Amino acid sequence: MRRPLVPGSDGWLLAICLSRVGTYMIYIGYAAALPVLQRDWAMSATAAGTISASFQLAYALSLTGCSELADRIGARRVFLASTLASFAGTTAFALLVRGYWSCLLLYTLVALLLGGSYTTGIILIAENTPVARRGRAMGFFLAGHSLGLAVALVVTGLALPLGGYRLAFAAIALGPTVGAVAASAALRHTPNRVTPRDAERGALRAVLGNRPAVLTIASYTFHAYELLGMWVWTPAFLAACFMAVGSPLRRAAGLGAYLAASFHVTGMVASLVAGTLSDRWGRTPVMFSMAGLSAACSFAFGWLVGAPIGVVMGLGLLYAFAALGDSPLYSAAITEVVEPAYRGAALGLRSFVGYGAGAIAPLVFGAIIDRRGGVDAGPRAWGWAFASLGVSGLLAVASVMMLHRLAEARALTRGFRAAR
Repeated sequence: MRRPLVPGSDGWLLAICLSRVGTYMIYIGYAAALPVLQRDWAMSATAAGTISASFQLAYALSLTGCSELADRIGARRVFLASTLASFAGTTAFALLVRGYWSCLLLYTLVALLLGGSYTTGIILIAENTPVARRGRAMGFFLAGHSLGLAVALVVTGLALPLGGYRLAFAAIALGPTVGAVAASAALRHTPNRVTPRDAERGALRAVLGNRPAVLTIASYTFHAYELLGMWVWTPAFLAACFMAVGSPLRRAAGLGAYLAASFHVTGMVASLVAGTLSDRWGRTPVMFSMAGLSAACSFAFGWLVGAPIGVVMGLGLLYAFAALGDSPLYSAAITEVVEPAYRGAALGLRSFVGYGAGAIAPLVFGAIIDRRGGVDAGPRAWGWAFASLGVSGLLAVASVMMLHRLAEARALTRGFRAAR
């Protein structure tokens, strides 16, 4: 008979991460097929951005509600229910989407179902992992997200030339099946914890009155704007790079998806490396380094349309490493500066403003592309669009600097292992 997965063990963490790999494959499904969808559905870049914006806004609302619910009924229950519901929603999306309006409605529905498996996963890891290993554990969890996106991009790259977006969406819909099975296995023997709150202290007041939490949320918000804008438009940008050197649309879209997958694999490595380093050196020093490098890449990347593909790939991999590397650190930091009874509330607020900003980013990006001449306009469109993400990256750097200097956040400035 198989031994049950012990909460907090490596096997338990692996199952939680595998759940995220499968469940979140749909997260990048639309962006991966975007070059083909724009042609098949005759969408402008602005219209394409509205679908991404609707998805991110619905996802932000779902994260907020499910995070608050987790404080009240337990993260385990919400995580498992969301994972199972995401399986059903993704299947419906793959079977029924046929144009702009059906995609807008169904992809938004998927976002609403998906949100309950992110912040609740962070809470589960915080509840079952000691602080000295929490950066590494969060890194693995976020790496699962990156791996899921990379797998989805590879699958899409294979499917688009063979059967278009319909085959691509059908193949991606298999991922949440794996996610549901892994989540059920991991949580079978995991306790459902609910920490009582102070009856006279409101959740929002508890979070907004916590200066380290507010600055962590601000840093994350600017980070999310830059990262989510990059995620949505990078496959289309890479397709434009291939078309600039002579590739036809479908082949360019497939190659763009393949290369974008390598970016997410790099992001997966970055999450693991940055999470582990933050356990040794402190959260804020690593956050500052990653955010600064990412902002610099945002200002340079879009001007490479027409450049040799090797140059695009070199800077793109560095960009991916920096843009995603600090993601697990914001998650670890918020669980360390907020009382356990208010973790869900803090993560919910962080997710609402962060993913709310992330909902705006693809829309602004697409509007800049249209205003500068469209996706075929080359560097004069893509360069300015990516530069808009760099502005948010600089604001993230400034917020992290303020957090680092805050006396109440001193624990985030030094490595936990070094401090023992």
